[in-house]
Amino acid sequence: MPEKDVKSQQTAKKSPPTAAPIRIVVADDHPVVRFGVRNMLLNDPGFAVVGEAGDGDDAITQTIELEPDILLLDLMMPRLPGLEAMRAIMTKAPRVKIVLLTSTITPQQIIEALQIGARGIILKDAVVADLAEALRAVLGGDYWIGGERVANLLKALQQLTEQAAVTPERKTYGLTPRELEVVSCIVEGCSNRDVAKQFSISEETVKRHLSNVFDKTGVSTRLELALFAIAHKLVEL
Repeated sequence: MPEKDVKSQQTAKKSPPTAAPIRIVVADDHPVVRFGVRNMLLNDPGFAVVGEAGDGDDAITQTIELEPDILLLDLMMPRLPGLEAMRAIMTKAPRVKIVLLTSTITPQQIIEALQIGARGIILKDAVVADLAEALRAVLGGDYWIGGERVANLLKALQQLTEQAAVTPERKTYGLTPRELEVVSCIVEGCSNRDVAKQFSISEETVKRHLSNVFDKTGVSTRLELALFAIAHKLVEL
């Protein structure tokens, strides 16, 4: 056999196999967020977005059917909130590692999420800087909390518990983070169409949020809601 052919075969044997990309399902009710996350991951050959979901029920279905390595799950989802969806997924697809994607989260919510089985929390305003590193940390067996890799979960939980004890939680009357965002828009005088456009959701979804807000706060008009929100400091002026 010619020397050139022998060297070619040896080189082929030494070449390591290409690692399979990390399979991701992105679940968020904002199409813009899903588009942004997908585009960020497309730029890295180590990741592959294999599915997307726009609500909690669809997140469960997509995760069970596709069995991704990681589910990126918005904390506040229509039809079924993120934590409730996570409980169902942990029962039916426990191998999938779940990373919460959220605009805001309290220490109490982080503790609850970790107790249910979340492997990480990424804030949306830090997603560009943290996403790839967080996903690799989680797939490697660690956790991602507070913008950094966490190997000792017990120590992290202890710190979160201490933080929760000294940080009084703002009274929100049971309003979700998304409902609070809608309330802020109402105080600013936004119409349903304005709110829908700002958050890339339908006007029907806005109406559903407002109906929930009215029920929880006991008001019946947008003006009463605005006055209630200001009086009870639900919004920052």
